[in-house]
Amino acid sequence: MSRKYKIAVAGTGYVGLVAGVCFAEIGHRVTCVDIDEDKVNMMKHGLSPIYEAGLEELMRKNYAAGRIDYTTDYKSAYKDADAIFIGVGTPMLPDGSVDLSYIETVTRQIAESVEKDCLVVVKSTVPVGTNDKVEQLLKDFIINDVRVEVSSNPEFLAQGSAVHDTLHAARIIIGTESKWAEDLLMKIYKPFNLPIVSVSRRSAEMIKYASNDFLALKISYMNDIANLCELVGANVQDVARGMSFDERIGSKFLNAGIGYGGSCFPKDTMALVHLARKHGYELRTVKAAIDVNKDQKTILYKKACRRLIKFNGLKVAVLGLTYKPGTDDLRESPSLDNVPLLLEQGAYIYAYDPVGTENFKNKYPEGKIGNGSVTYVKCPADALKGADVCFIFTEWEEIKAVKPAEYKKLMITPLVYDGRNIYDIEEMQRAGVEYYSIGRPGVSLDRYNHITLAETAATE
Repeated sequence: MSRKYKIAVAGTGYVGLVAGVCFAEIGHRVTCVDIDEDKVNMMKHGLSPIYEAGLEELMRKNYAAGRIDYTTDYKSAYKDADAIFIGVGTPMLPDGSVDLSYIETVTRQIAESVEKDCLVVVKSTVPVGTNDKVEQLLKDFIINDVRVEVSSNPEFLAQGSAVHDTLHAARIIIGTESKWAEDLLMKIYKPFNLPIVSVSRRSAEMIKYASNDFLALKISYMNDIANLCELVGANVQDVARGMSFDERIGSKFLNAGIGYGGSCFPKDTMALVHLARKHGYELRTVKAAIDVNKDQKTILYKKACRRLIKFNGLKVAVLGLTYKPGTDDLRESPSLDNVPLLLEQGAYIYAYDPVGTENFKNKYPEGKIGNGSVTYVKCPADALKGADVCFIFTEWEEIKAVKPAEYKKLMITPLVYDGRNIYDIEEMQRAGVEYYSIGRPGVSLDRYNHITLAETAATE
């Protein structure tokens, strides 16, 4: 039977809270630390501060079982922990580098609090070499005569499936510099029964960046190919399907769209480019991915500008505000790039998102904004009713459930710009919708109507 360890987790965002809950789920005793008293009280009542499928159920289950608790008292949480996992934020600074101030604060708190030998584990995404600095900082500020080592254990969860990704990970990466640290982490993770890759600390830090940046490269590459497909008359979905049978390429991350967003890919690509430049090297491939992604986010707006004279006074339906389904996270969402452009032109925006509306209101309050206005609605139909044009930015199931005929029925002008290639082109055209997507050639409505009339006449 595996030993159960006493674990403290610093930070209760996507990284920290999900890790803490999953450690409790497999039997460890966990204390999650946060500086916000209101947030701690909310979590004690089984309410998650982040929107994540399945998380609240596990929070309530393990809190009731006494396996997890939440506190602002970091000293009591850290003093006798076997391992302390750091999962605080590492936001991007204006120059693309990483803000490590939260890491530094937690490290000093740990140094002032620990009263027994323990392992400090950095789960936050940090530049290569950060774990070395954390260990040195601990040595500089440690108060008691105890053994404290540092290891790297980057997370690879995706928002919207974070709990599943943690409990059923493809692999667990641990980076250590001693047999003692390696053995302890191996024992902590043993109950997960997952493959463990043990490497040096710096290699573990680089694996995180290399993995995320490769996926960002794959997305930007397919978006680049999609843009060329439109010019030469190929269908990017057919191209992706043909590519996917090659096991060297695989089938994941081949969907063309309006770019990547969220808390990881934009930040991690910029961070790796910055790190490379700091060492006198230019990561040309990653830089290209960043450039493609930046342009891709507003490609639908640019298409619409070529079709319309202006958006001034038009009712514009915006379906989807978050950067992807399954999360309320708006970070680097295409909606944040496009809504300001539409408002500047005087558009009356009617926006729908099943979970992201409240967060978006914090950035764009309901009512008149500049030359235009924003109204938030409860369902896609309310956004589409009387609309002149529609933009689809997120492929929520609630949005995918809208039938092609509903666009024709509800909109004044059934003009749809789909950034997620939700619909079949011919189905939209048969419904009488003028439909634009990413990387897929369309048949003009004039041509389609001509064919339909001819076929009807021949049948009669």
